[in-house]
Amino acid sequence: MTWTSLNAWVAMPEIFLLFATCVVLLLDLFVSDAKRHITYVLTLLVLGVTALLVVNGMHPVPHLAFNGLFISDPIAQLAKLGMILGVALVLIYGRDYAIVRGLFRGELFTLTLFALAGMMIMASSVNFLTLYMGLELLSLSLYALVALQRDSIASTEAAMKYFILGALASGMLLYGMSMIYGATASLDVFVIAHKITSGEANLMLGAFGLVFLVTGIAFKLGAVPFHMWVPDVYEGAPTLITQLIGSAPKLAAFAFVIRLLAQGMEGYAFDWRSMLVVLSVLSMAIGNLTAIAQTSMKRMMAYSTISHMGFLLLGILVASPIGYSASFFYAMVYVITAAAGFGMVMLLSRTGFEADKIDDFKGLAARSPWFACMMMFVMFSMAGIPVFVGFFAKLSVLQAVVNLGYVWLAVIAVMFSLVGAFYYLRIVKIMYFDEATDTAPIEAGFDTKLVLSVNCLLLLVLGLMPDRLMAVLSQAVSSSLVVM
Repeated sequence: MTWTSLNAWVAMPEIFLLFATCVVLLLDLFVSDAKRHITYVLTLLVLGVTALLVVNGMHPVPHLAFNGLFISDPIAQLAKLGMILGVALVLIYGRDYAIVRGLFRGELFTLTLFALAGMMIMASSVNFLTLYMGLELLSLSLYALVALQRDSIASTEAAMKYFILGALASGMLLYGMSMIYGATASLDVFVIAHKITSGEANLMLGAFGLVFLVTGIAFKLGAVPFHMWVPDVYEGAPTLITQLIGSAPKLAAFAFVIRLLAQGMEGYAFDWRSMLVVLSVLSMAIGNLTAIAQTSMKRMMAYSTISHMGFLLLGILVASPIGYSASFFYAMVYVITAAAGFGMVMLLSRTGFEADKIDDFKGLAARSPWFACMMMFVMFSMAGIPVFVGFFAKLSVLQAVVNLGYVWLAVIAVMFSLVGAFYYLRIVKIMYFDEATDTAPIEAGFDTKLVLSVNCLLLLVLGLMPDRLMAVLSQAVSSSLVVM
C-alpha cells in the first residue's frame, strides 16, 4: 500500500468521527453530572461537523481508498447524511427522557457515536473485512446501549437476547463470507463480482456461501423468520435506544445489502432474488398480522418494522437500479418516519411513566391537538396514505416490482399493506375518539417540540413533492453502480 493508494481524504468523515468520539470520551471524564449538557452539545457539534465533511466530500464519481477497502460514492454519501440525521434526532428527542431515567451519561453519547461510525464504515466498505468490521462496531455498540439501564431487568434481558442472536447471525455471515472467499480467492466485492460473472469462481461453493450471507442480512434487517429479537429488544430497551435501533441502522443495512448482493453477488441475482421473495412475503405477512394483536406501542412498532423491511426487500429483489433506488427511497423515508414515531412516545413519557402502551395515546387530541395531529401524520405515512411520503415510498417499490413482471407479488404487498393500515388507523381513532386516561401536561423542551414538529411536517412536505428526493437518490444509485 502506497500513499497514493491510501487516499485517506476519502474517509475524512469517518476519521474525524472516530477521533472526535475519543475526545468526547476523554472530556466527559472531567464533566460532572450537573454539567452533562456540555457533552450533549459537544456530541451534536461532532455530528454537525461530520455531516459537513460528508457534504464537502460529495462527488458524482466513486473514489476508492485504503487500497480498495473503502469507497466514497453517492450511495454512501447520502446514506451517511441520513444516518447522521437519524442519530441526531435520537439525541434530541431522547434528551429529557434520558435525564429523567439517569441515562444522560457519557456512555450514551460515546456509544452512539461509535455506532454511527460502524454504520458509516458499512456504507463505504467494498471489502468483506471492512464490511464485517463496520457491522461488528455497530452491533457491539448497540448491545451495550440496550443494557445501559443496568437496574432494569427488561433491558438486561433484551440485551442478552440481542447479543446471543446477534452473535449467531454474525457467525453465519462470517461463515458465508469465508465460503465466498474459498470460491473466488478474494475478499474484494468487485473482484468477487468479476470472477462470478466470468465463470472463474467455484459456483457451487459460492451458492452455499450466498445462503449464509442472506441469512445474516435477514437477521440484521429483522426479516422473518430471523425476526425473533426485534419485538423483545424494542420493548425491553429504553425508548431512545429503541429509536436508534429502529431508524439509522436500516440505512446501514440497506447499504450493506447493496455492497454484498447488488455489487458483489450480482452473478447470483436469480438465486438471491428467490430467497428475498420468500423473506419479503413472510415479513409482510407475519409483521402486519401480529402487529394487530399488540397492546404495547413499542411491540406494535417492532412488528411494523418487520413488515416495512419486507417492503424494503421488494425493491432489492428487483435487482436493477430502479429497484435499488426505490428501496433507497423507502429506507430514507422510514428513518424519518420511525424517528418521529418514537419521538412521540418519548414526548408523552415522564418520570415513572413510559407511555409505551397504545392506550396511553387515548384522548391525545383533547390534551394536545397539535401533537395529536403530528402523530396522525406519522401513522398516515406509515400506513401509506396519500399525500404523505410513505405512500410514494410504497408506490415506488410496487412500480419496480410490477415492471419486473411480479404482479402477483405486488398484489400480495398491497393486501398486507391494507392489513397494516388497520393498526395504524387504530392509533388515530383512540387519539381523537376515546376518552383520555391521562391528563398530565406534556413535559418537553421547546427545542424537542420544535424539531419533532418539523420532522412530522416533513412527512407531508416530502409527500407533496416526492420526486425531488427520489430523483437525487436515483441519480446516486446510477452513479454508484458502476464497474470498478
